[in-house]
Amino acid sequence: MFEQTFKNIDDILHKDAGCSSELDYVEQTSWVLFLKYLDDLEKDKRTAAELTGKTYTSIIAPEYQWNVWAVPKNKEGKLDHHRALTGDDLKDFVDHKLFPYLKKFKTDAASADTIEYKIGEIFTELKNRIQSGYNLREVINRIDELRFRTHAEKHEMSHLYEDKIKNMGNAGRNGGEYYTPRPLIKTIVKVVAPKIGDKIYDGAAGSAGFLCEAFDYLNDKKNLSTSQTEILQKTTFYGKEKKSLAYIIGIMNMILHGVEAPNIVHTNTLAENLADIQEKDRYDVVLANPPFGGKERAEVQQNFPIKTGETASLFLQHFIKILKAGGKAGVIIKNTFLSNTDNASISLRKLLLENCNLHTVLDLPGGTFTGAGVKTVVLFFEKGAPTQKVWFYQLNLERNLGKTNSLNEKDLSEFVALQKTFADSENSWTVDVKKVDTKLYDLSCKNPNRKEETILRSPEEILREIEMLDEETNAILNQIRELV
Repeated sequence: MFEQTFKNIDDILHKDAGCSSELDYVEQTSWVLFLKYLDDLEKDKRTAAELTGKTYTSIIAPEYQWNVWAVPKNKEGKLDHHRALTGDDLKDFVDHKLFPYLKKFKTDAASADTIEYKIGEIFTELKNRIQSGYNLREVINRIDELRFRTHAEKHEMSHLYEDKIKNMGNAGRNGGEYYTPRPLIKTIVKVVAPKIGDKIYDGAAGSAGFLCEAFDYLNDKKNLSTSQTEILQKTTFYGKEKKSLAYIIGIMNMILHGVEAPNIVHTNTLAENLADIQEKDRYDVVLANPPFGGKERAEVQQNFPIKTGETASLFLQHFIKILKAGGKAGVIIKNTFLSNTDNASISLRKLLLENCNLHTVLDLPGGTFTGAGVKTVVLFFEKGAPTQKVWFYQLNLERNLGKTNSLNEKDLSEFVALQKTFADSENSWTVDVKKVDTKLYDLSCKNPNRKEETILRSPEEILREIEMLDEETNAILNQIRELV
């Protein structure tokens, strides 16, 4: 039922003049979904308070509660069409009363780690783009069909929301910006193996996939105590995100996974000067997929000892600095980082090898990131001791990855098994850092155990080359004719 509801909402938004893409569909679904979630959360809190003889005070004032403005019900429990706003009346109420009211929560909240603050921050960043009040009425009616009361309902909802983020990533020009393949994230979390009590951080949070999967990984431990559950809710997961839409989606994604007031801050991580990071600011675990190929301005580069315009390289410096001694990391980066010969890349590889134990490099095939044709590697490292040996694993699949044939956990099972003992195989090998050239610190993946295969070109490639050769021949002949 939930899946059909989401499809129906997309169909409604597709007809609306204010929503032109999958990105708009997710954004607009998110704010309505959030208010419905908040209503169900308040119902649960009220019930829990009543069971213990306490009085529950609602977060939202009566006139702005879901069952008053969005779906007032009659005695039969059905939508009361006489009281329900629609058309211009509904749009005016949402734009000029509801949103301004919810925005004020940010300044009125006691602290940034409260649900009240998150309400204010979300509605400060968002605006209602649904232009037709009649379409908005239909969307509200559909979302009212959804329930967030049981664990199973929340679990199903979180999976459907993840699917929407995945589709949004596929629709955008840079799929990796919004969506890192979940089998890859799960594998990274498994290898890094965070513990309850660790502070886990993603400074390029995006849709918060790493934080959500880390929460699921730790939350699945059996017989969690009340204090452990509270630690997971309040002092475990931290993120920063620069872009408004990704920030909103990240907050919503974590809430649907079960984190009530996510510690995600809307800020540019790279605007922070590395020299200002103190021990109290550090984390036990870093999990991240910083943006590929971004370019940062000169004033941002001044915050870093190794100056470079490459966003991912600045993020890697940030992650190394913000890790505690003994802290662990799993970071996705373009595979060219291992071999680039510019001064910044060489200096950064030297920094990584001298300050951290880069124990594992996972080399991923092209097509891992749908819509982003870059090859990537995952760097697994621990801060505090220099690298002695690096274990490489090259993921070689017998199929091409793409939208309809994406990476799955089974693809990565051999990597997980071999990584435990750093075993050599046809796909894995170990490099002694003493043998690495200290002029370039080149760490490029050259598998010594895999036999070189003859790569046969496709008929299309051969035809293209024939056409190019024909063009070159004709150009030469024309020149000869002109000379004659």
